[in-house]
Parts: sequence; structure tokens; C-alpha cells
Amino acid sequence: MAGASTPVIIGPTAIGKTAVALALAAHWPLEVISSDSRQLYRRLDIGTAKPTPRERARVRHHGVDLIEPGTRYSAGRFARDAAGWLEDIRSRGRLPVVVGGTGLYIRALAEGLFTEPPLDAGRRRALDAFTARLEPIDLVRWAGRLDPRYAGGGRQRASRAIEVALLTGRSLSHWQAAARAEGVLDPWYIVLTAPRPVLQARIQRRAEEMVRRGLIEETAAVLSEGHAPHAPGLDGVGIREAVEYLHGKRPRDSVAEAISISTRQYAKRQETWIRHQLRGERITLDATRPPEALAAEIAQAWGRR
Repeated sequence: MAGASTPVIIGPTAIGKTAVALALAAHWPLEVISSDSRQLYRRLDIGTAKPTPRERARVRHHGVDLIEPGTRYSAGRFARDAAGWLEDIRSRGRLPVVVGGTGLYIRALAEGLFTEPPLDAGRRRALDAFTARLEPIDLVRWAGRLDPRYAGGGRQRASRAIEVALLTGRSLSHWQAAARAEGVLDPWYIVLTAPRPVLQARIQRRAEEMVRRGLIEETAAVLSEGHAPHAPGLDGVGIREAVEYLHGKRPRDSVAEAISISTRQYAKRQETWIRHQLRGERITLDATRPPEALAAEIAQAWGRR
């Protein structure tokens, strides 16, 4: 039965996932659970391409504006929070729809992640201060030494591997293998795709629009609160390039192009993850079509399940 599953709209960044979710609201009494690891940071609206206030007034969103910049938020915590959102949405007779492109968050929901052992808060703060001073290459080197199965990733993922290994005495991969939690949903994946040139053009337009709308000023305002340049929330694609400009590492007129290049690389990694890591029932749709047409096809396919 369709009601036993949860629709999950997934695809590379800038493919149009939010637009499709909003169009689906004409067919379903839905609420969105964002599985984007950057949209949960407050006041970083332009740089994380959050749904606009008008869009969020039209369709309720969960998982947006949860925490302050500089605060770490794990996939395990997301899964726990999302379990509560799913229960709340369903209790009110509405349909939860998961939307986003952070693969680890999707996996946490569908397959589960390890249950984190208790970590000493004081030692954790001291370790956070230490890793914040390390260059990215040093973080990765430490993560690889402490966890031979470390698969790579950005500052936050490397810091996480270091933290768990040093504070628990066992590697992150050990805990993931030995103490997995159950997934909290049965996913029905809606995979949005587009030809590479189309997606790259969308990425370029969005990067230019972000700068025009005030990305640099938004980032400067958050930095002025005293956050480190590589603090969680400020180290993601889009915001990272604005931070580089604000610290004199690139000219202003290079920011949009740098964002476009980084975003294209990120989108390619997302597509690779979807092809090789996504497990479960799915439909794949050509996202060059209007969101309304895609929403109608999704609703029909859902009804036939």
C-alpha cells in the first residue's frame, strides 16, 4: 500500500526538488521534511537556497532553521528529529514528503545509523577548538589515521571521525558496523534528473542570482557574530566562496563563478551517490519538464502502487 511508504524527492542540487514538492501540494495534503544538511542553519538563507518565506507559508517545512551557525548537527541527530516530524505529520492526517540531496541524511532515515555513545561535553568542546585550527588536509590525515575505513569528505565529516575515535576509543566505522539503529521510514524514491548541460546552466544561474540577492552581505553578517571561517554552516559550497572573498582570498567578481564550479562538482558527487548507493523502490523523472507536470506524474504513480 502507498500509505506504508514515504515519498523521497532526491536529485542533485539545483535540479528543482523544492519546486516539484510545492507542485505536489496540489495533489496531496503534504508537509516537507528537508534532508538538506545546510538548510538547518539559521540566517544563512541565500547561501543554502532555502525555500522562501512565501513557499514555507504555502507548504509547511520541517528541518529548516533549526540551529545556529557554528553548531554541529549529525546525521544521527537528523534521523532522531525526523522520526518525530514523521510521527507528528502522520498524526495530523497529512503526508510527509522528504526532500533533499544530502545522501548521508537520506541513508540515516532509510537504513539507520549507529547509536552514538555518550561523549564528555568538556572534552568535546576542547577537541572542537583543536580541529577548528587544523587545515583541511591535516584533518583528513588525522581522520584516516584514526579510522582506516574513513571514506573521505569535508571538514565536518573529518572532524566527526576524529572526535568519535578520540573520545570513545573506537573508530566511527566500528560504531557504524556494530551498533546500527533501524531506519525510520520505508522510502519511495523520486529521482529527478536532467542532461548535464541543462543542470550546469541552472547551477550557473542560481550562483549568479545568489550573489545578486546578497549572499556576500548575508555571510558577512553571520561572520560578524564571531564565528570562525570554517565553522559548521559556513564551510559549505556557496557560503565557503563568499567567506574566501570576505577574507581577501579571492576577488568579488570571481565569487559567482567559483560557486558554480564547486556546485557542479558537488552535483556530480550527488549523482554518483544516487546511482551507486541508493537502495529501494524508485521512479526516475526528467526534470526538464515543468514541476506541475512532474507532480501530476508522481501523484499518478503513487496512486498505482
